[in-house]
Amino acid sequence: MTTTTTKKPKTGGEIDAYCTKCKLDLLHRIIAMVGDSVKKVECKTCGSHHLYRRPKTERDAAHARMVKRAEDRKASGATGGGGGTKSERAARAERAEREQVSAWEHAIAGKPSSAFTAYRISLSFGPGDLVKHPKFGDGVVAKVIDPSKVEILFKDGPRTMAQGMT
Repeated sequence: MTTTTTKKPKTGGEIDAYCTKCKLDLLHRIIAMVGDSVKKVECKTCGSHHLYRRPKTERDAAHARMVKRAEDRKASGATGGGGGTKSERAARAERAEREQVSAWEHAIAGKPSSAFTAYRISLSFGPGDLVKHPKFGDGVVAKVIDPSKVEILFKDGPRTMAQGMT
């Protein structure tokens, strides 16, 4: 009889995680923990520090199990109340995130980098204008809220930004 033991993660140890800069599952060094939970890691490939995210392969497998359980519940006639079960809400949230990323990709698809205007609070924008923000990256103006505010759709979601300030 063989038993497998997995080492508990500890600060300074190594763990596989999704790197938000490299956009890959890579080996990371654990730099912060709260209790037994890994909170912050450093990518051993690019050196960036970010919050711990489970490897994408692990998340995809967990998502597949979650969808299968939801389908099994529906098939057996069980229904959740109050907005659906936790897995149904998670699936809706993931679908909404995919739709938002798709809308962003569609809005900036095929646009040359010269078409993007560097975001500055002093500039004014109109719907459909392409913006390059130093922190949030490429975006497209979704709507003008008022003369001093604009909603810009970035890959990670819409953000309300100031405009026309002098």
